[in-house]
Amino acid sequence: MSPAPAYDTVVAGGGPAGCAAALALARAGRTVLLADAGTGPHKVGEALVPVGRLLLADLGVERAVLGSGHRPCHGNLSAWGSADLHAVDFLHDPYGHGWHLDRPLFDRRLRAAARAAGAEVAEHTAVRRPARQPDGTWRLALRGRSGGTADRTVRCRWVVDATGRGAAIAVRSGARRHTGDRLTAVHLLLDPARQPTPDGRSLVESDEDGWWYTSLLPSGHRLVAYFTDPDLPAAAARDAGRFRDRLLATRHLSRLARPHGLTVLPPPRRAAAHRAHLDRVHGDGWTAAGDAAAAFDPLSSQGILTALYTGLSAGEAVDAHLRGDRTALADYAAKVATARAAHRHDHRVVHAQETRWPDRPFWARRQPSPLPNPLHTKGSSAP
Repeated sequence: MSPAPAYDTVVAGGGPAGCAAALALARAGRTVLLADAGTGPHKVGEALVPVGRLLLADLGVERAVLGSGHRPCHGNLSAWGSADLHAVDFLHDPYGHGWHLDRPLFDRRLRAAARAAGAEVAEHTAVRRPARQPDGTWRLALRGRSGGTADRTVRCRWVVDATGRGAAIAVRSGARRHTGDRLTAVHLLLDPARQPTPDGRSLVESDEDGWWYTSLLPSGHRLVAYFTDPDLPAAAARDAGRFRDRLLATRHLSRLARPHGLTVLPPPRRAAAHRAHLDRVHGDGWTAAGDAAAAFDPLSSQGILTALYTGLSAGEAVDAHLRGDRTALADYAAKVATARAAHRHDHRVVHAQETRWPDRPFWARRQPSPLPNPLHTKGSSAP
């Protein structure tokens, strides 16, 4: 006879999606292990839109997570579709202002909240070799890094995959990953300005081969990121000199960047920023959440919000499924599909607004496909 599972659920991934799932499950009375691998560079420069306050309140962690340490964001600036700068502020937003997050702090507070809710949190620990057992449970190897949990093997009834774009557990379990584009980010941090600007709004500015983003971080550093396709010559901006030259050629972003000093720049880093999704977000004993389920174009500024939403929804669906609700997982899949459809629509609408460079590859790839000619469709005949 197999030993009883030590946990109802193991959540792989300690980012916002994984923490939200662990919080929902722990608050429902489930035994939960949240395994945070903590690999790769820390994410920086991410923002939480005002409505994110509601999701954090639903999780019961709004005050704990959005305390001091983050910088309020009172609006956004954009030069998109024209060289003119347009502003959208949060003055009349019913949920107040947004936040430029200290992302490591944000994630640490979410994990602390999950631990306070009753989840076991294994820091610097990755889930390896997930194996489905004949009795319908999982056997998982936990591998700890230096300073983390020691290697061990655990059993559980369900796994939540919140491992990011790679969706390691879902893909290993037979799900297929689909990508919508090849967008990549080339980014770096500028030193704090000697005379800091009081304007804490983020800025987006498009050019002929992609678009720029900048925001002022809680630390006083300025994040500058350029988004393009890796096969385009503009991707060579990953060289510090070329990055600087391209940055200085911008009309608006260069004005915000100059006070931070541009004489000597660190080598820019690259990060995946493409849209992606799984062909299914749940399967035999597993559910995907966050970027593992659906990763959106960063232009939408919905990354953290979507991670919290899908993590919370996944946790609630898994709990309901374990209680015998046969529709819970399908309902969760429908929520993810609805969010993806809304993003696809918004993505087409926003990119269609930039018409200055229709023949440049970056923009041509993102224009809506022409409707098929009914005279040329299969089975039709000319009159």
